[in-house]
Amino acid sequence: MSLEKAARAVRENAYVPYSKFKVGAAMLAPSGKIYSGCNVENVAYPEGTCAEAGAIAAMVAAGETEIIEAYVIADCEHPLPPCGGCRQKLAEFGKSHAKVTLATTDGATLETTVGELLPGAFGTGHMDRA
Repeated sequence: MSLEKAARAVRENAYVPYSKFKVGAAMLAPSGKIYSGCNVENVAYPEGTCAEAGAIAAMVAAGETEIIEAYVIADCEHPLPPCGGCRQKLAEFGKSHAKVTLATTDGATLETTVGELLPGAFGTGHMDRA
């Protein structure tokens, strides 16, 4: 299954009773396995989970810790950029040059990289004096 198909399929499982805004994400790990996640809302809004975070959690739960490529899809007019928290999560597990495709359900795409999404990302090097 391709990253796009995995993200499209898992998007349908999103739990979004409040916003009705379904998002799906899929991550490719070095093993060749694809991990997917969807957004999960909660009536206490800050307690929800983004699709990217869900896919990363599935990847880590399976014992993998590197993103080679990511794909995120939503039903919107333009490709959906990840929120700030998800950009940092992508930077935690993906190298700066890791490809990220942002897509709409209508087929529009924007290809970028983890580094372009979060220039100057906070990383372990910032804690060298600790």
